[in-house]
Amino acid sequence: MNNTFDSRMSPVYGQEVAALQNAFVNRVFGWMTAGLALTGSVAWYTAAHYAQLIVRHSGLYLVLVLLELAVVIGLSFAIKKISAGLALAGFLFFAALNGLTLSWIFLAYDPGSIAKTFFATSATFGAMGLYGYLTKRDLTTLGSLCFMGLLGIILASVVNMIWPNNTVGFVISIIGVLIFVGLVAYDTQKIKEMAVAVGEGAVEEETGKKLAIFGALSLYLDFVNLFLYILRLFGSRR
Repeated sequence: MNNTFDSRMSPVYGQEVAALQNAFVNRVFGWMTAGLALTGSVAWYTAAHYAQLIVRHSGLYLVLVLLELAVVIGLSFAIKKISAGLALAGFLFFAALNGLTLSWIFLAYDPGSIAKTFFATSATFGAMGLYGYLTKRDLTTLGSLCFMGLLGIILASVVNMIWPNNTVGFVISIIGVLIFVGLVAYDTQKIKEMAVAVGEGAVEEETGKKLAIFGALSLYLDFVNLFLYILRLFGSRR
């Protein structure tokens, strides 16, 4: 008879794992919320003081957009090599840049409409995030389908920019909402799986911090894109 005591079966160990997992998830959503708050603040301030400058100078706007893409792609590929502090700085820098490029919405849409869209997006995000966290169903297939759909609407959006068509734009916005609703659930489930790995000690503390920042970036992008597509569908223009 084997009398070896496995500490992993003890209630204390289970509580420690749960605490680590909860701390990881809280960190992810905390950084996501901080990123959204920074984006909103920068967007509002820029709209009040410098939005016309950005809107009128298409070259400057294009530079900001390309810089955004460079930062988010760089973070995605370098997340394993850089420190957690540098990853966090990169994420917050990206969030601030996004605030600059999104300042135009305060010129194009009614403030009340923006607020309503934000709350609608928050409710949708929360519901799908909860589903992704609680469901026992593997959402990998859903995530793959949503990613392929995302590539499709990116191409369709580029074509629609060259040859504008309101009907096509409307359809793209509807599909965009559906895609990011699915991605919210999928990414939340991935974050839950990361939390399990962190709680079981499968990753180092520094790596856990970087995973939390990467998870926050994923959810941040889901939220912002979902918000923009809902705004295009239901927002009241000035």
